[in-house]
Amino acid sequence: MRNTRIRRAAAVAGATVAALVAWTFMHVVGDIDLAVNSGGSVTHVTGWAVAATAILVGLAGWALLALLERYTTRPRPIWIGIAVAVFLISLLGPLGGVSAAAVGSLVALHAVVAAALIAGLSRT
Repeated sequence: MRNTRIRRAAAVAGATVAALVAWTFMHVVGDIDLAVNSGGSVTHVTGWAVAATAILVGLAGWALLALLERYTTRPRPIWIGIAVAVFLISLLGPLGGVSAAAVGSLVALHAVVAAALIAGLSRT
């Protein structure tokens, strides 16, 4: 059980680090304004927001997987299906990007976090 917790924590941490590396590359190296139009105002996506979101989503995914393991007979296929559905729904957010580069970059950030979490948590 302790080994599983360590692996799952590493998966969440890995997804967070991957997201921050991608954000840094896009924002600093690529000089892309990572911003979305939200309710008439522009919200800039910061590194803190990227890290906090990756951690929160990772912990939520971990909790859901733990619940499914406790109460279902086939937790991983169910969890993977839900995780993919959540990822696809999450792609609606980047569509409000202020430019095509912002939309593409934000979609890529979502994909990085989803790939890292789905691969990392489903193997634990």
